[in-house]
Amino acid sequence: MADRVEAIAITGLGEIVPGDDLPTLIADALADALAAASDIETLRDDDVLVVTQKIVSKAEGAIVDLTTVEPSAVAIEFARRYDRDARQVEVVLREAKRVVRMANGVIITETQHGFVCANGGIDASNVGPASGSIVTLLPRDPDASADRIRAAIRARLDHDLPVIVSDSFGRPWRFGIVDVAIGVSGLIPLDDLRGEPDADGRIMRSTVRAVADELASAAELALGKTANRPIALVRGASFRRGEARIRGALMPAETDLFR
Repeated sequence: MADRVEAIAITGLGEIVPGDDLPTLIADALADALAAASDIETLRDDDVLVVTQKIVSKAEGAIVDLTTVEPSAVAIEFARRYDRDARQVEVVLREAKRVVRMANGVIITETQHGFVCANGGIDASNVGPASGSIVTLLPRDPDASADRIRAAIRARLDHDLPVIVSDSFGRPWRFGIVDVAIGVSGLIPLDDLRGEPDADGRIMRSTVRAVADELASAAELALGKTANRPIALVRGASFRRGEARIRGALMPAETDLFR
C-alpha cells in the first residue's frame, strides 16, 4: 500500500469543441507539463490519468442542441411540476434504457452502458459558450475513449499510462456527489480481496475495493467543478494493471438488492 497519494491537475487544454482530437491534445498537454519541469517531472509506473467525461463527450460530439428538441407531454408535465427544462427532461427520457423512478424533480435511469444514475448522466453544466442551449450526453463507449487516450500518450511519450474516464454520480442514502469511473483502460477497476487475510489474519469474505472509483474521486479533489481543469494525474495509489472494461464493476441485476 502507498504511504502517499497525490492528485495533480494538468493544465493547458483550453476549451474543447466537437471534432477536436482529444487524445492528441491530452498527450500534448502532458508533454508540455513534463517539458516545463512541473510537479510531475516524469511519468511513473504508479501514475493514472483521470479525464473528466465532459471533455470526452464534447470532443466526440455527444451533445444535443436543445433548440431542436420537441418535448413530449410527459416531459412537459414533469418539467412544469418541478421547474425543469422540458427539453432536457425529454432528452433524458429518450436516452434511457430504463426509467427507474421519476420523483422530486429527479429522474433516475439506467443508461445503455448499464449505469444507474440521475438524469442518465445528461448535463447542462460546463458545456462551454453555448451554455443554456445544449446538453452533453455520456460518451457512447467510455472504455474505447480511454483506450484512444492511452494509445496517444503511449505513442507520444513512450509510456503506458492507465486512463480513467470519470463522471459525477449521486449516491443512495447520502447527500452530495462523488466522481466515479465510467471508462477504464490499462487497469483493473476492482481489487477483489475476498479470500485474503486482513491485518489480523482473518480471511475477508466480501471486501472488493472500487479502485477505479477511488482514483476518480481523488482526481476530482484536485480538479473541482469550476476551475476548468478537466484532467489530473493520480500518483502513488495501489492498483493492478491489466485489460478490463468498466462493465465488470457494475452490479448484475440478480445480485442487486436495491432494484
